[in-house]
Amino acid sequence: MTISSDRSPAVDVSVPKTYEVRTYGCQMNVHDSERLSGLLEEAGYVRAPEGSDGDADVVVFNTCAVRENADNRLYGNLGRLAPKKASRPGMQIAVGGCLAQKDQDTIVKKAPWVDVVFGTHNIGKLPILLERARVQEEAQVEIAESLEAFPSTLPTRRESAYAAWVSISVGCNNTCTFCIVPALRGKEKDRRTGDILAEIEALVAEGVSEITLLGQNVNAYGSDIGDREAFSKLLRACGKIEGLERVRFTSPHPRDFTDDVIAAMAETPNVMPQLHMPLQSGSDTVLKAMRRSYRQERFLGIIEKVRAAMPDAAISTDIIVGFPGETEEDFEQTMHTVREARFTNAFTFQYSKRPGTPAATMEGQIPKEVVQARYERLVALQEEISWDENKKQVGRTLELMVAEGEGRKDGSTHRLSGRAPDNRLVHFTKPDEEVRPGDVVTVEITYAAPHHLLAEGPVLNVRRTRAGDAWEKRNAAEAAKPAGVLLGLPKIGVPEPLPAATGGCAAH
Repeated sequence: MTISSDRSPAVDVSVPKTYEVRTYGCQMNVHDSERLSGLLEEAGYVRAPEGSDGDADVVVFNTCAVRENADNRLYGNLGRLAPKKASRPGMQIAVGGCLAQKDQDTIVKKAPWVDVVFGTHNIGKLPILLERARVQEEAQVEIAESLEAFPSTLPTRRESAYAAWVSISVGCNNTCTFCIVPALRGKEKDRRTGDILAEIEALVAEGVSEITLLGQNVNAYGSDIGDREAFSKLLRACGKIEGLERVRFTSPHPRDFTDDVIAAMAETPNVMPQLHMPLQSGSDTVLKAMRRSYRQERFLGIIEKVRAAMPDAAISTDIIVGFPGETEEDFEQTMHTVREARFTNAFTFQYSKRPGTPAATMEGQIPKEVVQARYERLVALQEEISWDENKKQVGRTLELMVAEGEGRKDGSTHRLSGRAPDNRLVHFTKPDEEVRPGDVVTVEITYAAPHHLLAEGPVLNVRRTRAGDAWEKRNAAEAAKPAGVLLGLPKIGVPEPLPAATGGCAAH
């Protein structure tokens, strides 16, 4: 259906409507959800208070399709909202993201109380589709087959005042047999370097001090123009932006991880000594079946080069256990690779069928109990390695960027939490002087656990930053809002390399 204008419709601000966005999946979805929130706020909606649990006027599900039970999870949540919607005239429910792109019309057939279904390529249309559904009193399903606008060009409501995602590309050109992302996100498309740097400079001007470059296959950046060194050039350009203290990126692919990227990381002071490098399997046989274009030797060679250039680098990974056809010998090759690589941490997953992928119909599907046993062995090994690697940090003096919401026990322990340059989580003693998220503190590490470090002594130095100023200003502005339009305090924190909820569709 054609509409006369693509401008976002205005909501009657005399009675502000509230919204809630529920996000599932990888960092790309987190990034998209910030844009969905920004679009809704630009259209006049206000964020529902924390814990509203479906009581908002508009509830948006930003879905993921990489796990086998993704649809069950969505329809279960939609089912729980059905009675609320029936009792609240005017309430609307929208479903977007990868599962929406995949299932399209199926969603409104299974859940006819859904008002809007939109895909991964047209998130900018959400306010228009909500208004159209309201006026026409019928569900609106609009799935674009190609990208209409880079998400980063849309309005945004960032979850952090001092750390931000910056998308440099969308889509993926790989054909991994376990992954449905290329079918849902499309072929890789790169943003112009000038647009990326302009966005980063604007963020820094607002007080952001850390950015994470984001892409489905982030280090393949430049494939559109045939420049294999475009990503390393981008990293070096980030190093010239005054006020930008920390640069991270996720997720690279071993196939495209070249020596010039390692050199750029090592030689650019604000590019952090942290690398998330998905392994998936240590077996050459399984890697071939996965259509991963590297082998164990190549992978370990990259790790060796990174450590030679950056001895203190923290390296994390993704591993799939129980891929179809995986033998005990194949699994032992994964265990060997983990022992050799000495990952700081690993996101380990039991193989889950992705409907529509070649692996879903492969012969040799592994029995659940075998996969579970292998998974437990791998997790135990990685826990041991993670603890050993963290123990090497004891006695080191580190600069931490203070975070909020990262330490769940900070209230009871009277500690604060922050991230080291290599992204390790550190809980530290609260100093006498005020420190804010975004400020930088210097501490000495006194204790190591597998997944965090402690600095139990006094803070050695506090550096108040523009990022901390930005956090303080944002909190003051939110607190001053009238009660009727309260958005709820944001969850502030440095974007993590990968959400723990799934393998993440950016983890390739």
